[in-house]
Amino acid sequence: MDRYARWNALLELLAESGRVSVEDAAQRLNVSQATIRRDFDQLGQQQMITRTRGGAVANGVSYDLPLRYKTAKHSAEKQRIGAAAAALVEPGMVVGLNGGTTTTEVARALAVRPELNSSADGAQLTVVTNALNIANELLVRSRMKIVVAGGVVRPQSFELVGPLGGALLREVTLDIALLGADAIDVTLGAAAHHEGEASMNALMVARARRVVIIADSSKLGGHAFARICPIDRVETLVTDSGATPEAVEAFRAAGVRVVTA
Repeated sequence: MDRYARWNALLELLAESGRVSVEDAAQRLNVSQATIRRDFDQLGQQQMITRTRGGAVANGVSYDLPLRYKTAKHSAEKQRIGAAAAALVEPGMVVGLNGGTTTTEVARALAVRPELNSSADGAQLTVVTNALNIANELLVRSRMKIVVAGGVVRPQSFELVGPLGGALLREVTLDIALLGADAIDVTLGAAAHHEGEASMNALMVARARRVVIIADSSKLGGHAFARICPIDRVETLVTDSGATPEAVEAFRAAGVRVVTA
């Protein structure tokens, strides 16, 4: 387990119990107590936890982990989901992408498809995104046209939020919006933890002919603070094979096409 994976696991332990000792954390993560002490010290320096004698306590907030700490979680599933979602894109499309670890995998899958990188006959792909890291992924690895929405950067997700980006999104039309979500439910729809991100995502939904929600199976049936869109606006859900048959059937009964990767 690498450092970021350990930090993610430690923060999840703290989110569950509020307090954890060095000894308990070392046993549960199967690493040395010295390693856990260093991890706690580093997380404390970043003000993500409060260091105590013999352990650590949560800071009393619901953790919204920076994107770089999330990459190890469900990584194999997210790579498969990313490839499956990218397969829905055709040359010449205008594609909307928001931020997150799963949509980053979508961007990487798009970047290695040679037929999407051709500008012959006007078939150049256009990607509209509010995520700085995704724009960078595509700029350095492809010949696509990249349009970045403006706004204020959220360090946790590298996403741009606020009215500046909204002004741009209201002026474009998307063939397909490939959107990561923190939760999706057949009754509550797709949602995000942060209201600014949800607002930007909702604008992409409003400007898109087709809406695809990209979420690993751990997010199915969950809920988050701010709604992105109702379920009847979602054409396709791309998830992983860990989704239960009951969950898949519920989404299909709601009129959503489900793709499992």
